[in-house]
Amino acid sequence: MNKTISKDDKAASQNIDTMIKELADWRGTMLSRLRKLIHEAAPDITEEWKWGTPVWSQKGNVVAAGVFKDHVKLNFFKGASLKDSGGLFNAGMDANASRAIDFIEVDDIDESALKDLIRAAVDLNISGSKKK
Repeated sequence: MNKTISKDDKAASQNIDTMIKELADWRGTMLSRLRKLIHEAAPDITEEWKWGTPVWSQKGNVVAAGVFKDHVKLNFFKGASLKDSGGLFNAGMDANASRAIDFIEVDDIDESALKDLIRAAVDLNISGSKKK
């Protein structure tokens, strides 16, 4: 499916590009890899810029990225409703709805498990259900 890219989508993508370039260390590389994996897992996902950070949405917010001094965080808005077969969630475990993955410099990304989580999060938004 060919997705139409709006002016807002282009601005969001440019903001994310700028953020990655300005992070001239491992965090920029990590964010770039995570962004690529998000798009591979969900080709119709929309990049947005909300709350001063990258957000990817499809029928609602799916995942947001945050960059901190010692880690890059992916926050799944409805993570508590997702089955995390790969055991990736390692932050926000006490939150009612969200769950997060904190990546540090030496982390290897389990690409398959991450893509599965992203697809499950998109599917949850599309189905509108609370639990899988």
